Amino acid sequence: MKITYIAPSKIPSTTANSIQVMKVCQALTQLGHETHLFVPGNQSQPWSEMEEQYGVHTPFQIAWLPAHHITRKLDFAWAAVRQAKRNHSDVVYTRLLWAAIFALRHKLPVILEMHEVPSGRFAPRLYRHYLSLPGKRLTVFITRALQIEIEKSLSVRHLPAEALIAPDGVDLERFDGLPAAPAAREALGFPEATTAVYSGGFYPGRGLEILFDLAVAFPQQRFLWIGGQLTVMKEWHTKVKAGGLTNVTLTGFIPNQKLPLYLACADVLLMPYCLQVAGSSGGDIASVTSPMKLFEYMACGRAILCSDLPVLHEILNTANALFYPPDDLPAMKIAFSRLLQEPQLCSSLGHQARQDVIKFSWKVRMQTILEHFSAQFME
Repeated sequence: MKITYIAPSKIPSTTANSIQVMKVCQALTQLGHETHLFVPGNQSQPWSEMEEQYGVHTPFQIAWLPAHHITRKLDFAWAAVRQAKRNHSDVVYTRLLWAAIFALRHKLPVILEMHEVPSGRFAPRLYRHYLSLPGKRLTVFITRALQIEIEKSLSVRHLPAEALIAPDGVDLERFDGLPAAPAAREALGFPEATTAVYSGGFYPGRGLEILFDLAVAFPQQRFLWIGGQLTVMKEWHTKVKAGGLTNVTLTGFIPNQKLPLYLACADVLLMPYCLQVAGSSGGDIASVTSPMKLFEYMACGRAILCSDLPVLHEILNTANALFYPPDDLPAMKIAFSRLLQEPQLCSSLGHQARQDVIKFSWKVRMQTILEHFSAQFME
């Protein structure tokens, strides 16, 4: 198929949504589809730089189109859909609601991928309008909880044939043959000690505060914090230094190409979400999230220590992760101590996580989405 992906993401950038878009486009291309990505902006970027930053190695077409702030990217969405029409695209794939609406109005088949509940004054009316338009349409939700929440909060219902649950994924092949934790630490020049790793955004609700307290409580263990925008990362670096912590290392943003080796440094991988979690675009996503790092953690084959958010049980269970109540430092300390004292438990959790993540590769995910769409609308 000829697929036009219209994404509101800034590319290149360090945001999770831009990484997810690039992974999806690569998977579509690897499956043999002609994929053309449109993103807002005025400058192109060499593929060689994209390859390292995003950990992608299968080229696809990317075009940058103007987007004026005052129009809230409506001009971009309109222009991208017109390009899709001119290119005789078989389907428009998008994370942008306006692009889905414009595509249906141009009689183009649409796959709309939802990551959050639409917010804003006109969101309910706009989403209902999208569902009411004639045409071939599939709405993909990253979690079942997200579909339920959208239907509840916006008072809508999706036809079973026009809705699909598809969690995020991982490039499994990039996690094959990773070294053991001590060898990974040696390769990257980190001190040899039991190490717990956090990877991801430093947004509110991601649990950096509780990680700080955990590092205070376990001075003999090493803590590696990967990610964070430069200004926020520097703020945390100042806090760590002021607190006298010598067992915390902040790396800043690590290109996705290099991330597997950094994660392999871990004896324990930390996912300390709070009861409220800010998304990269704002809003609370604690009840609906499908974090990419979850699948990267699982692919790494290490023990995962995770706050017990209900939505995460769509993927995780007590056989592949150890849970503690969100925001509960005493409970987290007990769980962390247990992992330190029971290496067999760490090994068992890591092995099961690696086995369970196999069905969540990006290629399997995109093949499932396209097969569902084709079965309903392309025959």
